[in-house]
Amino acid sequence: MWQLPPEDRTTSPHTGWTRAHWEAVADGLLTAVRGYASPGGALISLPGRASSSGPRSDGLEGYARTFLMAAFRVAGAGGADPHGMLPHYADGLAAGTRTPGRDDAESWPRPSECGQAWVEAASVALGLRLTRPWLWDHLAEDVQTRAADWLSEVLGTPPVNNNWWLFPLTVGGFLAEAGHHEKASRAAIRRGLAHIEQWYVGGGWYTDGPERSFDHYNGWAMHLYPVLHARLSGDEELLARYGGRLHEFLADYSRLFGADGSPLAIGRSLTYRFATTSALWAGALTGHTPLATGATRRISSGALRYFTDRGAVADGLLSLGWHGPYPAVLQEYSGPASPYWAAKAFIGLLLPADHPEWTAVERPAPVEAEDSVTALSAPGWLVQSTAADGVVRVHNHGSDGQIVRPECDDPLYARLAYSTHSGPTEPDAAPDNHFGLVEDGGITRRGRITPLGSGDGWAASVQRAPAGSARIASMTLARGAAEVRIHRVEGAVPGTRVRASGWAVDGDRAVSALHPVHGFEGPAASVPVGRTAYAEATRMPVAEGTVGDGLFVYCASLSEPGHGTAPALPDVQVNGPAVHITWPGGEVQIAHLTTVAATVSPARGI
Repeated sequence: MWQLPPEDRTTSPHTGWTRAHWEAVADGLLTAVRGYASPGGALISLPGRASSSGPRSDGLEGYARTFLMAAFRVAGAGGADPHGMLPHYADGLAAGTRTPGRDDAESWPRPSECGQAWVEAASVALGLRLTRPWLWDHLAEDVQTRAADWLSEVLGTPPVNNNWWLFPLTVGGFLAEAGHHEKASRAAIRRGLAHIEQWYVGGGWYTDGPERSFDHYNGWAMHLYPVLHARLSGDEELLARYGGRLHEFLADYSRLFGADGSPLAIGRSLTYRFATTSALWAGALTGHTPLATGATRRISSGALRYFTDRGAVADGLLSLGWHGPYPAVLQEYSGPASPYWAAKAFIGLLLPADHPEWTAVERPAPVEAEDSVTALSAPGWLVQSTAADGVVRVHNHGSDGQIVRPECDDPLYARLAYSTHSGPTEPDAAPDNHFGLVEDGGITRRGRITPLGSGDGWAASVQRAPAGSARIASMTLARGAAEVRIHRVEGAVPGTRVRASGWAVDGDRAVSALHPVHGFEGPAASVPVGRTAYAEATRMPVAEGTVGDGLFVYCASLSEPGHGTAPALPDVQVNGPAVHITWPGGEVQIAHLTTVAATVSPARGI
């Protein structure tokens, strides 16, 4: 790969990595792609499967995303360009925006003709804005005009109704500043900010579009673009508004990284990997972060090192996958250069080398501080983490990703739970962390999810079984590493079979357990379910039962081996419609669940 500086366990006791390591990784990634550039530099065509947009668009993606990484690297060094990267990108800009001719092999696809070009235009514009004194201001006037005209094609209505509204905003921010298409640019900025307002659900959280899709786009798009635009434009009022939301978001989001550095494996575009840290760095850059100085670097360096230590880079290039190549986390738009959206992680380099976030001793990540169970009402998630093993689990009672795959459950959105130590099973495998009715040899999907509520240590939701009129309500309660899962089935024919599954793990990185309490027949069986993002071969516990009173209860757990005994489970008793839970330590809760309401109340005992 590349030569890294020695570890510094004094300043970085948790990760050993410093700013010099971030610079070395950026330099290594940027150097490796140079050999894949076209003669004029406009296309960087990396090896691998083509995206649905085709090879010319993929080459533009290679240029745009690595240019953004170079821009963070050079701007963060005050214009110093030790590896001479910017001249290559300046040449590429001139060649890519040239009017296509019969013999032209380098011109970029026009945004008016290629949807993916909208995405890449935002990276090009942001890179130009960051490096304007060293690149744009030295271009010939005709090149500036051609580039501005190409970028301006994204200033209208985007073809996708989600975070894509922020691409015209980002392009408009640069063009207005550079004095091109100013009226249209300012209108695009206003439209973009107005449009995402309807998707803000409070607490720092956005949905990515009109459906309940909560994922990493909250950080690397919905927050990052408005906050960066506000900072670069010097708009303090705008920065106060969007920075305040970012501050709220990071209080939750910082909880979603494991002690080993792994981000939560949920949602689409997971091949962007350590781009998951970009919102953390944006908070430190703008001063809108709830984290103690040194914590942002600890989480972010942990994530960067997590992937570079686990095969994400091969022959100097980022692969399409998670640890290494892994097709199950890809989408049709994923091309060879898609992983370089990870460039956004290097926004941290915009902080000067003597900034306290780089010089202070690393502070522990939230997962390392203490065991916690936190209900996030906006996305409908229950975040459960344990300090001893550094595992983060998110119980999903609010995000279904139906706008991504409306015809079926998407494993990256529709599971009951996700973690930093286990990945969802693949689409063709039996679903992990799922509860459904057994029909025609298969199991009903989860479908649309509607939150029923959340509170101290619990969250609940309801779904309609897509195959019929049955409705299924689900509740998760958690303490320490233990979980209690409750399901209520209404409208199903008595005698209908049900199946519940737990975490899919390999037994080495993590261990999983499921203990039936009510409604199931016998103990859980261990079932092989194949590959996940975290392991080549996994098994998961499965329990089956029959609809009688419609109530199903079981305990589950996920933990990392090597940290003492198995998690202590609560005592669970079912008294009619009430579920009484006595946690280790004596705390007692009483849960009631129907398909229209969910309540949890404290009690002294049964």
